[in-house]
Amino acid sequence: MSDFSHINTKGNPKMVNVSDKKITKRTAIAKATMFLGNEIITKLENDDLQTKKGPVFQTAIIAGIQGVKKTSELIPMCHPLLINGVDITIDIIDKEHVEVFCSVTIEGKTGVEMEALTGANITCLTIYDMCKSITQNMSIREVKLVEKTGGKSDIKVKSK
Repeated sequence: MSDFSHINTKGNPKMVNVSDKKITKRTAIAKATMFLGNEIITKLENDDLQTKKGPVFQTAIIAGIQGVKKTSELIPMCHPLLINGVDITIDIIDKEHVEVFCSVTIEGKTGVEMEALTGANITCLTIYDMCKSITQNMSIREVKLVEKTGGKSDIKVKSK
């Protein structure tokens, strides 16, 4: 059990104490790949889709930013953080798929990997919600951390 930072010596859950850590600049980038299908992709104009609910990608980006800011409310052991910046992009990669990148930056004592992963997920879930009237044949295929800087180590995940 000692390998898990969120478990105390009695085997109970705990929030990690970061009070002795130094404040450093920390970033994380998460990527999500989403299958939308040709039926949705062909309806895009100027790299977005207008629906009765509004512009899909613009709304999804705003929702993803909200998700980043609310991560500590959703995931019990995440610390509430003062986020310095969030940048979310949605790229059409072929006739059926999009990639969502969520980049989060802070100056703090703990990393923002969970915030970046949450932002990417919420962006995709919002796209799904806004497009489900067209088709429900969509799926979030992969969500992963692709880069992290600051703290104990820097990580850049290699592509398959």
